[in-house]
Amino acid sequence: MDTAFLITAFVTLFVVIDPLGLAPLFVALTQGMAPARRRAIALRACGTAIAILTAFALFGEALLGFVGISMAAFRVAGGILLFLTALDMLFERRTRRREDQTEEDHSDDPSVFPLAIPLIAGPGSIASMILLTGQRPGAEGFALVIGVMVAVIAVAFLLFLASGLLERALGRVGITVVTRLLGMLLAALSVQFVLDGLRAFGFAPAPL
Repeated sequence: MDTAFLITAFVTLFVVIDPLGLAPLFVALTQGMAPARRRAIALRACGTAIAILTAFALFGEALLGFVGISMAAFRVAGGILLFLTALDMLFERRTRRREDQTEEDHSDDPSVFPLAIPLIAGPGSIASMILLTGQRPGAEGFALVIGVMVAVIAVAFLLFLASGLLERALGRVGITVVTRLLGMLLAALSVQFVLDGLRAFGFAPAPL
């Protein structure tokens, strides 16, 4: 077993997926939900992300090419969708929708979007999976990359489960402040995704 490759793969995916950064975002997206539903959302988000990243590890760019989508176009689309979520967080539209609901339903389930896509299985993590499996072709390399990816997402899942403690520590006002700040960061991140995609098409200047 190539220990150096495992370390490289783990560090790469851990930095790109950023489980530590996703934990407060999970709190903001699931604010006020019952613990059971929060656990279900965490499990669904992580399971969906694992399935998506495994598919891209298997088929790579051919999967996007089959439907005529480039990685640059995927970055632009993901950035736009993420920007819409940032607007919801900045203007508290998500919170108001929850307060207006008389009973819980799945009409506002953030597990698939934006948690699984594009926050966990986003353009960066997808590109990383394609690159890592390309570095170690064959069944053994594929198994190593998948194992590392599952380990990183398992860390994110554990942090999601502990998000209730974080929510109680911050309180309602703290959650509101964090939600607004994360909304601003998400807006900036989404713009960066779009610029990266446009730059690949030659429509945006290189960063200074």
